[in-house]
Amino acid sequence: MNQPHIPLIDLNSWRTGDNESRAAVAAEVDRALTESGFLLLANHGVAAHLGASLREAAKRFFSLPTQIKAQYETTVGGRGWLPSGREANSFDGEDADADKPDMKESYTIGRNHLTGDPAIDEYWFRANVWPTEVPELEAQANRYMDQMYGVYDELLRICGAALGLGTDWFIERCANGTRTLNINRYPSMEETGAPKDGQFRVGPHTDWSIFTLLDRQVGYGGFQVESHGQWFDAPFVQGALVINIGDLMARWTGDRWRSTRHRVLPPQDQAPKEELISLIQFCDANVDAVIKPMPAPIGKNTNLAPIEAGEYLRRRALAATVS
Repeated sequence: MNQPHIPLIDLNSWRTGDNESRAAVAAEVDRALTESGFLLLANHGVAAHLGASLREAAKRFFSLPTQIKAQYETTVGGRGWLPSGREANSFDGEDADADKPDMKESYTIGRNHLTGDPAIDEYWFRANVWPTEVPELEAQANRYMDQMYGVYDELLRICGAALGLGTDWFIERCANGTRTLNINRYPSMEETGAPKDGQFRVGPHTDWSIFTLLDRQVGYGGFQVESHGQWFDAPFVQGALVINIGDLMARWTGDRWRSTRHRVLPPQDQAPKEELISLIQFCDANVDAVIKPMPAPIGKNTNLAPIEAGEYLRRRALAATVS
């Protein structure tokens, strides 16, 4: 058994600790991202009621008739409602398998932010779409995202310290990132029917960008992480966020840090009524940032070709789209 190393890290030790405590946190984060690409984050400061209120509002939206939700429909990477059957995540970036789409529906919310570059802002920072039938969703989502952005910035500072780059190195290169929030609803088996062989609520994949901050509900159709070719249930600690890095952060560090495959199991026979909602905060580099591997001794694989962050995100969204 090669159980992945996914430690529980106390953010308070970074925020309030002395230099020695902060160095220990940075070293622990470095080890986690090197060995598994995952960690759990405790005492992050995002109040539990914010996530609970956002879930309640999202559930009211997801409970609306399909013809009403369709008014807010979007595509993978857009803002608004993504119906079930429109996205299929894949590890290797091949075109989505239309026969085995992810068993979920999503509501995607972008960051309220402008960079000052009209071309970037028109494509990446278009206005959010808010359902008039659930007016509270906008306020709940904005409160939640504002708190999550603070956590993300702390993680970027820890990463800069861990690599000896200084606490502002990643901050400066990620200040104009899109920071998209996905609210994923995983319907029950009673609603979806039995999954096809090889079908998942979210198929095996790596995330695309810098950090993912996941507030998940535990259940039978759970969250799993791959390690050495085997799948393991991710640890769950009440109140802690699941943190992992994506492909662009792995690339930036020359594969020192790992972007690791993970998946969400399909609904299970043991819990046919189980319905879960995950809050998934994606955090990105500036869309015009050129990501190239850091040299040794940080980077291991320094021959990776540079790529513009926004272009990579665009390609991955297209690859995951079921047409």
